Amino acid sequence: MKDLERAEKASGIPVAFLMKSLLFSYILTVLMLGVLAFLLYKLQLGEKAVSIAIIVIYVAATFFGGFLAGKRMRSRRFLWGLLVGGAYFIILAAVSLIAGKGNIQMGNSFFTTLALCAGGGMLGGMIS
Repeated sequence: MKDLERAEKASGIPVAFLMKSLLFSYILTVLMLGVLAFLLYKLQLGEKAVSIAIIVIYVAATFFGGFLAGKRMRSRRFLWGLLVGGAYFIILAAVSLIAGKGNIQMGNSFFTTLALCAGGGMLGGMIS
């Protein structure tokens, strides 16, 4: 923890708080994905409905992470929200890359997901 505090002082970026915002976003993601799995089990949702729900989950998770970051920072809130959304996407892409054994495609959905995560975080920061 002291390394994070030193990095925060050296760079001026509150690394520990940004990590907490990301952690909150991922906890929220896990909870919402659990609800989606339950609904999928009970209601036999179609593929299109599940895809839309996953997009909504990404945007909602980054929105609330950006909202928390914006509340804490007080200035340039949109930028901090964008940073949270971008970091969320980078971690998401890295986990997908590891889970997919290095087989990740850089198609339209890759960049759409990047835009949704970054935009959700930025919107949350702006509204905070």
